[in-house]
Amino acid sequence: MSKSKRSGKRAPVPQAAPLESALQRFSPLLSAEGLKALLEELERPVYPSLRANPLKCEPQSALEAWAGRYGWQTRPVPYCADGRWVLSSAAPISQPIEHRLGFYYIQDAASMLPVELFDFDGLADPLMLDLAASPGGKTTHLVSRSADRGLVVANDSSQERITALRIVLQNWGAASCAVTHFPGEKFGAWYPETFDRVLLDAPCSMQGLRSSEGHAMRLISGREQAALAHRQAGLLESALGAVKVGGQVVYSTCTLSPEEDEGVLDVLLKKFPRAFQVDPLDSRLGGQSAPGLLADGDLSFDPAVRNAARLWPQLFGTAGFFAARLTKLAPLPVVRQPPPARPLDRTGFAPLGRREAAEVLARLAQTYGWEGPSILEQAGLEIWQRGSNFYLMPQRYFQQFSQLPVQSLGLQLGEQTPDGLLPSHEWVARYGMHFTAGIYKLPAEHLSAWLRGEDIQGSPEGNILPGSIVAVFDETGQLLGRGKILAGRLKNLLPGRVF
Repeated sequence: MSKSKRSGKRAPVPQAAPLESALQRFSPLLSAEGLKALLEELERPVYPSLRANPLKCEPQSALEAWAGRYGWQTRPVPYCADGRWVLSSAAPISQPIEHRLGFYYIQDAASMLPVELFDFDGLADPLMLDLAASPGGKTTHLVSRSADRGLVVANDSSQERITALRIVLQNWGAASCAVTHFPGEKFGAWYPETFDRVLLDAPCSMQGLRSSEGHAMRLISGREQAALAHRQAGLLESALGAVKVGGQVVYSTCTLSPEEDEGVLDVLLKKFPRAFQVDPLDSRLGGQSAPGLLADGDLSFDPAVRNAARLWPQLFGTAGFFAARLTKLAPLPVVRQPPPARPLDRTGFAPLGRREAAEVLARLAQTYGWEGPSILEQAGLEIWQRGSNFYLMPQRYFQQFSQLPVQSLGLQLGEQTPDGLLPSHEWVARYGMHFTAGIYKLPAEHLSAWLRGEDIQGSPEGNILPGSIVAVFDETGQLLGRGKILAGRLKNLLPGRVF
């Protein structure tokens, strides 16, 4: 399944052949009234939607402010408090600086459901696995729901998709994340009974009855669908093996094909009949009922699959989607295998000594008023160094996965240069809203030039020394990235657009 960030544009009309084929396949699964409602819904536009980042803002007040600032007409996503549909906007919702700095993520509203199904009450520092993570939208949601504490192992089996995953997590400001590149089927045997929560947004046929830039409908053969269902079952077995007894797995797809939805659950229920339960979800859907199917033609499924959520487009105005939450009741008969091993210090990383770390934190406190020690203690982070670069690293990785090879880990804090400590863009974007010093307020007349990436002429007011790195804000208090004070100008350090 191609899981890609949504743009602010309306979804293109799907090609007739794939849509007609899918409708022919799915129509018998609906009542006459349901089919009529579905066909009427498919004539309506699919509105873009976004999810606010609680690591960088207070979502409700920020969503209200953005709507006023950019002329958005919005509607809440009923099962995601931080999500909004944008029904109208003066410009694409991908344009504002808040999107560029990771204050919100553009995501199909249906894709906001899976992570919302997890319970996080009582999990102070959860250990989580995203088994098929790229491009990272749902991974950022896991980070948000857990307040960026504990650890998310964000895995994807495709090397081509790892770069997109890393960029999305960096832009979100996620520190408690480890990105890995392995077949997802391996984790159940490598780490049985290990994780508190496991998300499997499985590769699928994308038969969701609506096309978009990243989810184009296409014709799918029976042979390809059978192969997908077989792989999905293997991944779900791995997910169930890796989660602790009492832990939760969410299985989701962006297809309405029963073979890949209820059929996959049915396979696992038959294989492990007392190992897990399918939890009821009606309370998570804003009072809407969206039960799974009990049968598909001549096939009958385990009655437990009715507890899953089958989101037909007419229910919420989304693309078709499927999600189920499973609670593990007993261990699976897993044959444990040793995971691959490559200590992080072989890649040049080393923990910063207590004295050196205290010096770095003291400099940041003096320059920006950043309360580093308390923030790191609360989030379970520590400072590591690689060459001249400093990183905030999650302690949970070193406690339980210190030998597991990673593609990336933590959040870059900054770089030691001849001129001093250069804070990273990611660190300033994550924590800048809490700075009490090292701030430059950009006059309104220079805002357009700044957003174009231009330097700003003129000397700053106050006692900011030349060479200083400052957090730049507009007159409303919105963070605009980093700048460097030079003689007679403010150097623009906004990175180029990366997506």
